[in-house]
Amino acid sequence: MNLKELSTLLGLSQTTVSRALNGYPEVSEVTRQKVLKAARKYNYAPNPRARGLATGRNHAVGHIIPLSKGHEMVNPVFADFIAGASEIYSRENIDMLLTVVPDSDEADAYRKIAAKGSVDGVIVHGPKADDPRIKLLRDIGMPFVVHGRSGSADENEYSWVDMNNARAFERATKFLIDLGHRRIGLLNGLESMDFAAKRRAGYRTALESAGITEDPDLCHSAEMTEEFGYVAAMKVLTLPDPPTALLTSSIIVGYGVRRALDTLGLRIGKDVSLIVHDDELSYMRNGSSEPIYTATRSSVRLAGRICAEILLDQIAHPERPPRHELLDADLIIGHTTGPAPK
Repeated sequence: MNLKELSTLLGLSQTTVSRALNGYPEVSEVTRQKVLKAARKYNYAPNPRARGLATGRNHAVGHIIPLSKGHEMVNPVFADFIAGASEIYSRENIDMLLTVVPDSDEADAYRKIAAKGSVDGVIVHGPKADDPRIKLLRDIGMPFVVHGRSGSADENEYSWVDMNNARAFERATKFLIDLGHRRIGLLNGLESMDFAAKRRAGYRTALESAGITEDPDLCHSAEMTEEFGYVAAMKVLTLPDPPTALLTSSIIVGYGVRRALDTLGLRIGKDVSLIVHDDELSYMRNGSSEPIYTATRSSVRLAGRICAEILLDQIAHPERPPRHELLDADLIIGHTTGPAPK
C-alpha cells in the first residue's frame, strides 16, 4: 500500500496522513492514532526517500568506528551499546549507518557524512581528554551525543551520557580498604580515554583518604582484554610485596585475573580479592540468580538506549539545550572478595 491508497482509505489528504506519520504537532492526537492504527493494520511503511524530502531529514543516524592498533573499538561492550541504541532506532523507524575507518581518517569521515547529508546525527564513542571530534562536530553543525565525556571545560555545551566512573571506583576501592586491604592493584583501561582516567582518579582518591600511598607498580593500563588481565595480574602477583586485592575496569579483564590466580595456585576471595566492572554484557553475565564477581555494575545497553533517545530528541528539537545523564553504578557483592589475608 502506498500513501495515496492509505489516504483514500482513511478519507484524509495525503498531506495530513504524512504529517500524522511524521509527528507534526498540528495534527490532532485522535487523527494521529487513527492513521498509525491503519498504517499498522495495512502494513504501510513510508518510502524513506519521499519521507526525507518531506521532512528535510534522512531518518538515519551514524556511528563512526575508528580502527586503531592501540584500541579495538569493536568489542563486546560496543556490541551491547549498539544493541541498546538499536532498540530505539527500530522503535522510531530510524536507520543506522556504521562507518569503519582508520583512526587517522576519522575527522574526514565526519566531514564527509555531514557534506553528503547521509545522516541526521551521530553518536561519538570512546572520548579522550579534550577530544577534537567534539569541536569538529560543533563547527560543522552536526547533531551529536557523546557516550562518555571529554574531561574538558565545555562539558555543559554538548549532550553526553556517562557513568560516574570516579565515584564507582572510589567506592570499590574503599570497600576493599574497609576489608583490611592496603596493597590494592588497579588493572585499568587505556588512561588516555576519559572513562579510565576518571576511574584512576577515583581509585587514587580512596587511597589518599585512607592515608595509603599509591604504588605505581600495582597499576597497569591497556586495552581491556582477557590477555591483558592475565599478563598484568601475573606481573603484580609475583612482586616481592604483591597486592592482596585487585580492581579491574572490565569483567573481561577479570577473567584474565582469574586465570592468573589459577596459574599461581591462589584462591580468589581468600588469598586475593577481586572487584571487576560489570557492564551487564549479554553474553558475559555475572552469574544468574546471584553474582559471581563482586562488581561495580552499570548497564552499557541502557546507556545505548539513552544516547539514542537523546540524539533523536536533539535532531527533532535542535532548539533545546544539551542534555546530560550521569548514571550511577551499583556495588554488587559476589564471591570474589573477603578480608585481607593475615
